[in-house]
Amino acid sequence: MVGQNSAFLQEIHKIPRIAKCASCVLISGETGTGKGVCARLIHRLGDRADKPLVAINCGAIPSELAENELFGHKNGAFTGARAVKKGLIAAAEGGSLFLDEIDSLPHSAQVKLLRFLQEKTYRPLGSTKECRADVRIIATSSLGPEEVLATGRLRPDLYYRINVLQLRLPPLRKRREDIPLLAAHFLRAHFHESEKRVKGFSSRAVQKLLFYDWPGNVRQLGHVIERAVAHLQKETIDACDIGLPEVAPFEPLKDAKERFVVDLERRYIQQMLSLAQGNISEAARAANKHRRAFWQLIRKHSIDAHHYREIQATG
Repeated sequence: MVGQNSAFLQEIHKIPRIAKCASCVLISGETGTGKGVCARLIHRLGDRADKPLVAINCGAIPSELAENELFGHKNGAFTGARAVKKGLIAAAEGGSLFLDEIDSLPHSAQVKLLRFLQEKTYRPLGSTKECRADVRIIATSSLGPEEVLATGRLRPDLYYRINVLQLRLPPLRKRREDIPLLAAHFLRAHFHESEKRVKGFSSRAVQKLLFYDWPGNVRQLGHVIERAVAHLQKETIDACDIGLPEVAPFEPLKDAKERFVVDLERRYIQQMLSLAQGNISEAARAANKHRRAFWQLIRKHSIDAHHYREIQATG
């Protein structure tokens, strides 16, 4: 975990204490900020280190198979179920279950996961027998706590049950002082792998790295450095060797304000709809806006108001 940024270090210093607890953990942060690294550290530094760490990307599971993956099934539970299958919870017995992007789980699976967290028991598909498991849940989400509730992707009751201990990893653009340190770290790693003689970065190369916004965060930075080393024909990495678009070093205040206002407006509309359970008229009154004007804001930000009614119905 490389960095000097105070917000980053504040979160990283929580890891040893979190590791010694048995409670659920929610790690939030944009894609590529290091959530998976933190999840594995928490398991490795805890009392369950000698037990399994079972990881699954919830976004990669087809919605109709999510419950089967988590809880397993018995023979004959459905067409094609010719043998008993152990689910991931059973596979993680005594250890940790790492649910990457937990907000991607379908709501039916979220309901059953919540029941397991509350009672420590579950029922495989097609079975009438309750099974018990001792498993610690470590979950991640690329959405912040406010967003994950406002969008309705994660049931509030499950969110509050998971979010006992929390880490919030800042994006790389908010810890720019760490970019040179991380770039040097990745350079050393790929330098040894490629066996090339690379002295470092030119000042223009460092400047280019610093001014980029890094939507893919630390993971993207690592890939950019790896690619630069692979194609390098000299001893110093220059700006032209870094495969990034040219960006202006400073953004006009007017443009920055416009971006901030648009983002604030979108979040506010989502929160109002969430509180009003998808009722546009009620949300408009709460926002002190005419219904037509509020509806135009919904369309402006491509927000699906019907989605919030569906979330309430499933709750």
